[in-house]
Amino acid sequence: MPRMLDLSDEVRAEIGDEEADRLLAGQNAPGAYDCTSCRTPGDSDRERTSTVLFVGDETAVLAFAHAACLPSQIVEVAEEQLQGAVRSITGETGDTGVAPDSAAALGGRPEQAVLGVTSGLVLIEGELRPALVVEPTGPIARPGAAPGGGDDFLPLLIEQGFMPVTSLDAVPPTLHGWSVLLAMGQLHAILQPGTGNGPQVAWWQAHQPLQVTEGWRAAANKLQSVLLFAAPAGAIGRQPREDLLRGALDRAAGGGQLVACAMPLAGT
Repeated sequence: MPRMLDLSDEVRAEIGDEEADRLLAGQNAPGAYDCTSCRTPGDSDRERTSTVLFVGDETAVLAFAHAACLPSQIVEVAEEQLQGAVRSITGETGDTGVAPDSAAALGGRPEQAVLGVTSGLVLIEGELRPALVVEPTGPIARPGAAPGGGDDFLPLLIEQGFMPVTSLDAVPPTLHGWSVLLAMGQLHAILQPGTGNGPQVAWWQAHQPLQVTEGWRAAANKLQSVLLFAAPAGAIGRQPREDLLRGALDRAAGGGQLVACAMPLAGT
């Protein structure tokens, strides 16, 4: 089914006519997406959607935005902001990072999964705690695995130190070496340890800073810690209210589909 995509001449020239025609025919474009500008859900089956191409020195990543938020265009960004995400999607390295929200690597496997990141306050042990919920749009394969081999998202995170949770009755343990980067009240990245005792690197990085509520920011600054919950594709979904998000987390935990950790807050 054709998507309601706007594709500028400059984006078409960069990705080529063949890829552009596939996108416009709906073959490689998502139906639902998170707008790379305002971060709210969009649907290219029902509303005008812009294709936005983020270009580094050697890497190109295609993202989607409401046409009312952004026109179709090319955006130049630093190469290091794209490389880690694309390497993880195409299985070239062993880390578990995936592409920023609303992005898809060009030239890799079709229907590649991307991360959705949602913020909310979760009541645990009598206190509202700032949380991030990470859920990919599709199965995450272990790097080097054959296509169709299943979803390894949770096993990969467990190998990194995330803990399986069966209920939200207790605060999960802190995952040392990781942190959540907040700057000027906006979420910028989730950082993981670098290799060889090097500096932290981005496991997930927003194309544009993600807004959080004042209550979320206040709780994070008070506790200096953020909870991170991760679930496989389809386990949580996009929940419009925090009570619905909590219910979805409880169901995922009860079904053995949730891992979690606490991360120190970096920034304010």
